[in-house]
Amino acid sequence: MATTNLKIQNIVATTSLGVKVPLVKLLRSHSNTEYNPEQFPGLVLRIKKPKSAVLVFSSGNLVCTGTKNTAQVNEVIRQVINQLRKIGVKVKEKPKITVQNIVASGSTNLVLNLNKLALMLENTEYEPEQFPGLVYKLDKPNATFLLFSNGKLVCTGTKNRKQLDEAMKQLVVNVKAAMSK
Repeated sequence: MATTNLKIQNIVATTSLGVKVPLVKLLRSHSNTEYNPEQFPGLVLRIKKPKSAVLVFSSGNLVCTGTKNTAQVNEVIRQVINQLRKIGVKVKEKPKITVQNIVASGSTNLVLNLNKLALMLENTEYEPEQFPGLVYKLDKPNATFLLFSNGKLVCTGTKNRKQLDEAMKQLVVNVKAAMSK
């Protein structure tokens, strides 16, 4: 079973700028923002290219979502820092960026018997009356798969491409073994 077109759909990354951020001032200086402190303490800053959103907190913590690779994450954080400098926030040059989660999609190129997989694999959840996908969790590397009977899948929980590839290899081995029983 060879997976094809395993494609990263979203990367969630965090960083701390090490300085306080005046969110109201940022809101007033940037048109692509949303800030409703009564509902959520962070300001949402939308970046057009690469298309992404950054949660900016007054503590200087940032959460970046929507990017497809780490180069885009770095570019988005650089753009946010430039916006902050324009309103007088003094940011150190290179904050440490940590990838928290990668979401990828792909296909096994197989028709999967989800009932059989639910019985044969450990750490699964499958309630076809509720949702047509089977949830399968791996411990090492930490990854969660959503498997569909047509062979399509979504993988979440990995933090880099190596973990993603390792999780896929593990999935292939485990599914092959379960399907052959």
